[in-house]
Amino acid sequence: MDLLHKAVTLVMCTLTSFGSFAANERTVTDEKGMFTITGTPQRVVALEYSFVDALASVGVSPVGVADDKDVNRILKSIRNQVEPWTSVGMRPQPSLEVISQLKPDLIIADVQRHSPAYDDLSKIAPTLILKSRGENYQENLDAAMKIGVVLNKEQEMKSRIEEHKLMMAEYKTKFASSDTMQFAVATEKGMWLHGPESYAGSVLTSLGIKSPIPNETERAYLEISLEQLLKTNPDWLLIAPYSEATIADTWKKSPLFNLLNAQNQQHVVNVSPQVWSLNRGMHAAEQIAQDLSELLSK
Repeated sequence: MDLLHKAVTLVMCTLTSFGSFAANERTVTDEKGMFTITGTPQRVVALEYSFVDALASVGVSPVGVADDKDVNRILKSIRNQVEPWTSVGMRPQPSLEVISQLKPDLIIADVQRHSPAYDDLSKIAPTLILKSRGENYQENLDAAMKIGVVLNKEQEMKSRIEEHKLMMAEYKTKFASSDTMQFAVATEKGMWLHGPESYAGSVLTSLGIKSPIPNETERAYLEISLEQLLKTNPDWLLIAPYSEATIADTWKKSPLFNLLNAQNQQHVVNVSPQVWSLNRGMHAAEQIAQDLSELLSK
C-alpha cells in the first residue's frame, strides 16, 4: 500500500504541477502571429521607447533599452519609475551582442524596425514583436495591454490604462476650443505634418481637438512646403524641432509665413520632440494633454 500511495501521490503532484504550468501559460497575438509564454519575465530588453513606457507603467525595469545611446531621450517621468538600464545601442540596429550578454528572458521589438533581425533576436530570448513606429494612440494602448499580459501583470496594466483614460477624459473637458491644431516635426531640411493617424494626431483627436486635415487618413506623416502649410492654415501650429535650427526658422523670414492664422494669433509654438513624437505611450499622452492645458489656458 505504501508503494501504491507513493505512486498516486507522485502522479497527483505531477498533474498539479502541470496544471499550474498550464494555468500560467499566456498567449497574445503579436505581429508574427501567436506569442505564448509561461512564467514571469525577469530580464526584459525593450527595443523602442514606447515599450519602456509600458514597462514603467506596471513597475517593471528593463535590463536593456535601445535608447540611441542617450538616456535623456526617454522621458524623465519614465526614467524616474525604473532602475538604470544597459544601453543596447540604436533603435534601428541594436547590438545583438550586448543583448545576448544581458541574458534576457524577454525581448520586445518593433515590427517596422526589427523584423529583419527577428530570427536572430528569437535565438537569444522569446521575442514579442509589436507595432511601435507609426502606431496611433489606440494601437499603443493595445500594445501596452499585450505587454501587460506577457509580463504576467494583466490586472496591473488594466488598472493603469483605466487610470490613464480617466485622466485623459478629465483633460478633454477643458478643451472646448473650436480652433484647429496641427503638430509638426521640423529639421533643417524639411517639415512633416503628423496627421490624424499619427500618434500625436490621434491623441489630439481623442482629446476633442480639431485637425485642419481631418480627411488625411492614408498617411500618418506628410512632408510639406510653406505653400502647402498655408493651404492647411491651422489656428495652432505646434512644432517639435529635431535640430537647433530648422526650416521653420527660414520660413518665418518669408512674408508668406505671416499669412498663417497661427502666426497672426501668435499660436506658433515649439514643443518637446521627446514628448510629442519620440516617446509614444501613456506618459507621453498625459504630458501632451498637460501641454495643451497650459497652452489653451493662456
